[in-house]
Formats: sequence, structure tokens, C-alpha cells
Amino acid sequence: MTDASRAIAQGSTAAPAPRRWTWTIVRRLVAAWFRDRDQFKRPMVPRNCPICGYHGIFVSVGRPSRWDVRCLQCGSRERHRLTHLWVTEGGADKLAGKRILHFAPEKTVVRQMRGNPLYETADLRQRATHQVDISQVALPDAGYDVVMAHHVLEHVDADRAAMRELFRLLKPGGTALLSTPINPSRRETYENPAITAPALRSVHFGNEDHKRYYGLDFADRLAQAGFRVEIFRLPPEDEARYGLLRDEWIYIARKPGA
Repeated sequence: MTDASRAIAQGSTAAPAPRRWTWTIVRRLVAAWFRDRDQFKRPMVPRNCPICGYHGIFVSVGRPSRWDVRCLQCGSRERHRLTHLWVTEGGADKLAGKRILHFAPEKTVVRQMRGNPLYETADLRQRATHQVDISQVALPDAGYDVVMAHHVLEHVDADRAAMRELFRLLKPGGTALLSTPINPSRRETYENPAITAPALRSVHFGNEDHKRYYGLDFADRLAQAGFRVEIFRLPPEDEARYGLLRDEWIYIARKPGA
């Protein structure tokens, strides 16, 4: 047993160990221990991961550290688990047979989609199926059933152009799965293109490479691009069960059509 797992076992009676220790779980535990030991100095409540079926504690990610975020088995974060819960809502698989384009693909989702010939990725910098700028995508109109972009649009200079591109890329009746940091206490998005210094962007927008802090009008921006917008979130008890953020939801943006 590692120091990290021993600390959990001794200091966290409410957090049972997973049914089977794997190298991946141990590695993530050790990394979390070195990243932020303080997270193990309190009782840690076990969560359920709907993606991989893991039951146990979640660990921190990021700097500064955010506790109770990452599934130790599949590495998912809150937005991945919430998206998966929408996809599998009612026992179905809403992505089955759909051609998907995923912008800024996260490793968790890429692993889920491995072997799916209908799944493509897109990014401006990292290795992907298509090396493109989301605000000006050199791909044909109406080529995809689903587009995905999690925590992407807050990084983009021309976010409204990017929303129009997502709309253009979808087939009639297609769906965009989107999430972004939202300030639910404000109606209007806060942005100021004159703020360019990384330290100031971090103070104003929450991260040094964010260009804005969206308010509740994010859905309005999507509607102006042509989408019909719904919000998917779960009841508070399920947010606790699956380790979801209380102030995050998935925008289900549909392109009108067949």
C-alpha cells in the first residue's frame, strides 16, 4: 500500500477502498498525494463514477488544487460524468451511430470513443484528426450529427463566430454538447478585450488564458447563432453522488431540422 492509500485508509473511515487496486488507481493516488496532501487530512466521501463504475474517493486536479474532482479509475472530471449521464439518460446511448466532432478532445472522452470510426477530433494545437481553428473551421457544412466543446469557448477570441461554425458543421437536427465556466450570479457575460496580461486575465476571468467569464446569457448567444438551447443538470443529491459541480451544467444546443 502506498503512503497515499495508507493515509486514506487511516484518516478517512467514510471512504472505502475500491474493489480492486490497479496500477492506474495507485498512480493517480500517489500523484494526488504529492500535489496536495491536505486533501487526505479530512474524511473523504466516496462517489460513484457513471462512466467506469468506480466507487470510492475522487482526488484533486489543477493548480490551485480542486478537491473531489477526478475519478481514480478513468480520470474523468465533473463535466465528463455529467455529459455521460445525459448520453445514457433513460438507458439509451444517444451517440450510437452518430458522426461526432470533438473540439479540444479530453483524454477521458478519447478513451471512451476508442475504436469508434464515427468519432473525430479537432484542435488548433494538439494532435487531432483535424488541425483547425474553431472560429474558422475548414470542413464542409452539415457534416456531423454531434459536435462537442467542453471548456473551449472561454478561450476563443471570436466566440460568436465559433458558435456559428458549430451550427454550420451540424446536420439539420444535430446537437452541440457544450459546457463552459458560468457565473450564475450575473446575467451578462463579462469580457474586456483590452485585458490581455495573463495575470490580469486570471483575476478578471478566472484563468490566465480565458478571454471572458460567461453569465447566464451564454444560452442567448447560442440562440443568436441559430440553436435551440436546453440545459441538462441533475438534482442536488445526484450532484453529490457523482461528484458534479453545483454551478455547472451541460448546454444541449440543437440545430433545427429533421
